[in-house]
Amino acid sequence: MMVIREAAEKDVQQWSEMRTALWPETEDGHIAEINEYFYGSSTDVVMVYIAEVGLEIVGFLELNIRNFAEGSRSPKLPYVEGWYIKPEHQGNGYGKLLMRKAEQWAISQGYSELASDTEIDNHRSIALHKRLGFSEIERVVCFIKELKNE
Repeated sequence: MMVIREAAEKDVQQWSEMRTALWPETEDGHIAEINEYFYGSSTDVVMVYIAEVGLEIVGFLELNIRNFAEGSRSPKLPYVEGWYIKPEHQGNGYGKLLMRKAEQWAISQGYSELASDTEIDNHRSIALHKRLGFSEIERVVCFIKELKNE
């Protein structure tokens, strides 16, 4: 039986492993960021839902509240920061259920929009977002330059 629930401290290891599969560039397996969430000091994540089958965590969805999202005129809105289902569990509808839970949470918080993004070449994620009712707003290549005093 599959359950969608809020993340708990007992989930740290399995959540960390999935985050590392999604975002491999990490020094500590995302443990510091996950702990910030549980300590209430995260600037990137305000709510996390876990998809669990039996005793195995098979996916997660992380939400933040951002001050801006392309295509929205809302001053603040919920943003899907991370959405992941283990490859061997994909195609079972778990990602859809996580997204529906995120939508319910956003509505319960008084929001009327939910924003998300994905890499420009992640065609599967783009298709999934569209199937779940998201509208593609634009495609963009973003840059950042670290500035140093010289």
